[in-house]
Amino acid sequence: MAGGTSGVIFSLVPLAQAARNAGHEVVMTAPEDCMRTINGAGIPGFPVTARTMKDFLHDRRGVLQTIPEDLHERYLFNGRCFGRYAAACVDGLTALIDSWRPDVVVGGVLAFAGPLAAAYAGVPYVKHAVDMGEPRTIDLAAAAELGPELEALGRYEMPTADLFIDTCPPSLRPDDAPPAQLMRYVPYTAQKPLEPWMFSRGDRPRVLVSAGSRVTKDSDFEILSGLVEKVAALDVELLVAAPEAVAAELGPLPDNVRAGWIPLDVVARTCDLTVSHAGGNTVLGSMAAGVPQVLIPYLPYVVGYTERLSAYGAAKMVDPTQDSPENIAEACREVLEDGSYRERARAVSAEMAGLPLPAQVVDAVEDLVTRAA
Repeated sequence: MAGGTSGVIFSLVPLAQAARNAGHEVVMTAPEDCMRTINGAGIPGFPVTARTMKDFLHDRRGVLQTIPEDLHERYLFNGRCFGRYAAACVDGLTALIDSWRPDVVVGGVLAFAGPLAAAYAGVPYVKHAVDMGEPRTIDLAAAAELGPELEALGRYEMPTADLFIDTCPPSLRPDDAPPAQLMRYVPYTAQKPLEPWMFSRGDRPRVLVSAGSRVTKDSDFEILSGLVEKVAALDVELLVAAPEAVAAELGPLPDNVRAGWIPLDVVARTCDLTVSHAGGNTVLGSMAAGVPQVLIPYLPYVVGYTERLSAYGAAKMVDPTQDSPENIAEACREVLEDGSYRERARAVSAEMAGLPLPAQVVDAVEDLVTRAA
């Protein structure tokens, strides 16, 4: 079970593909507008709601909710939104379960219908990380929103996971992180035909700028365009990762800039620096490739792991309230010129490469199902 957008689908694809390659039947559920992403990964997809994540900014009465400025209230707001998304998936999920009986449910951490589906089916529930950890307040708020659905199942609290799969390397896990089956993060993204520049380096430092795969002209575009403007003045080769339609909206760009859909899993290893909004796939993909980062955590729930990666020395964090062109350019220069950032990024990459592969983690899921039978 995926969350409601492509970014969190990418995180689940390697395990789903490994399970299929091991001979298992796999179905991934998500909203209708995510089916193209799932099917493009070679995974059968089943749409469980026609609604999109934007719809869940409205409460159950249909009233549009205002995004709070207070950090704690923002976490509660996010959790409630994800809870409403989960509630909208329940009917579609139960219909699927009644017709196609699963032996196990694997859900991304923000797909809160996952434990409900597993409880309904009477099978184990596996919780799957999609980045390096979200504030637990989000979980509590989602559970509160799902009160009616829990009660319908005869439950008064969220079912707990029988297994937690975490792709965060041990050195960067929080001190209070729960026990987990660790798994190597395998970068996945929608692909396109490769061109030589994607896997070969030029003479100047190569810097990748990203605001995530979910950017549209109406959502997060100002974050992307702002980052491009703030980094473009550097004497570097600049790659701007964005959907093609969004890249076209950036307008004329300097000769040292390429913009469009860039396969991060191929290009990252040719980069000297990644500059981003600290989205999970961009951060983990850069970590896997041993690329140091400049991170501006515009979303509040990514601040925690941004701080941990910065404290480790593999990234430099810029406070979103201090994201002037001068500050971001200075942060980029520091990371490019100080070799310690590259050394620490390579250390993280080596640690990640030593973790169990998705195919090995499939074995752990099989063992869980066998014990539950």
